[in-house]
Amino acid sequence: MGPNDDTPAKAHTADGGSIRLLGAIAIGIGGMVGGGIFAVLGVAATQAGGATPIAFLIGGVVSLLTAISYSKLSVAYPSAGGTVAFVDRIFGINELTGSLNVVLWAGYVATTALYASAFGHYAATLFVGDATPSPLLLRGLIFLAILGPWLVNLTNAGLVARTEGVIVGIKLVILGVVIAAGIPAVSSEALAPSSWPSPLAVVAAGMLIFVAYEGFELIANASADVVDPHRTLPRAFLISVVTVIVLYVLVSIVVVGSLSPAEIAKTADFALAQAASATLGSSGFILVAVAAVLATLSAINATLYGSAGLSYMIATEGELPDRFERLTWNEPIGLHVTAGAGLAIAVALPLTSISAVASAVFLSVFTVVNLAALRAGRQAGVRRGVAVAGALGCAGSLVVLVVRSATMDPVALVTLFGLLAFALGMEHLILKHRPQRKKPLLGERG
Repeated sequence: MGPNDDTPAKAHTADGGSIRLLGAIAIGIGGMVGGGIFAVLGVAATQAGGATPIAFLIGGVVSLLTAISYSKLSVAYPSAGGTVAFVDRIFGINELTGSLNVVLWAGYVATTALYASAFGHYAATLFVGDATPSPLLLRGLIFLAILGPWLVNLTNAGLVARTEGVIVGIKLVILGVVIAAGIPAVSSEALAPSSWPSPLAVVAAGMLIFVAYEGFELIANASADVVDPHRTLPRAFLISVVTVIVLYVLVSIVVVGSLSPAEIAKTADFALAQAASATLGSSGFILVAVAAVLATLSAINATLYGSAGLSYMIATEGELPDRFERLTWNEPIGLHVTAGAGLAIAVALPLTSISAVASAVFLSVFTVVNLAALRAGRQAGVRRGVAVAGALGCAGSLVVLVVRSATMDPVALVTLFGLLAFALGMEHLILKHRPQRKKPLLGERG
């Protein structure tokens, strides 16, 4: 499929790619079970209490509906561009779609900050245990968390990518050990409905940690290389998301069922390590902390790498200034901007605020992707009811998250609206001075 071919791919053959079902599932699970679960588990537990597993389940259902839309669009429009390609091809290049693509890039910046902050807190435990680290130590570790992957991308961007399968395997094994050891010790009273906050608070917690699910979109980026995409892609999206939902629910049961509310509040930034210590002792604490350090470093590296390609692609579509198409130190400028902005956010905002901003960004983007699937309709094999449910689920979740931030975390809300205003303003200025490209109709070749 060429870069200007916008015809739904009806005849992508079984021998046209190199990624099979297990490989596609691994991409999805690896994208979701990155640094996110280590970063947001404590955030969810402090907000939802005993209903934390329900919060993760709610976020998972919204993700699953969106993943179905992604699977249909990935089959119809296989492209390394993923989300950007879907939005631009179906809605055309204009201020709104350009702004959305820039907002997606902002999501990469926010997740970089989230992973760096999580790295800082987990790495700090290797020095001070469960004591509160000094601000200097924490900021120094956050700086190293971004500096290291940034240098890797400058010298050998594929270094961590080649070991990603091993790192994902280590994470899954360690999480499996924590679950197996923790489930028998779970207190049923800690999970009882009497320990639940209001239903709205539970939903808000599920949306606050939604960023832990967003990685399934990486399957779409590999869609052009998938063997037998009509069968493989829908199954890969479904299996990977459902598997991660089950994993997250079980892990959250262990954390909430093993730690008291006071312990969760005290150790929210490294709650999973603290929960492991409850059943596995100090060795479990260290094991999870090391896994979190590896996971977050790997996630930062992958996010920086992806953001460099994303910003370059957006620039080639005419939705960023020309300078973003140029290379600095043999890498797109977007790599350096993402690293710098991610570092600033990680140092300036608390983990909960960063999680709220990142989740809100992806809920915004996924709302539009579901609407794109709805517009593509039958030509892309989309069931309109599912696309509508996905769009309403994401949009409604975004509203809940915004209301929650307005009352409990205004810093996150101001940051989010600042990003949106910046994206809209930038696109207006850029596209105002460029001729708008003709929007290709569905079913036509551009």
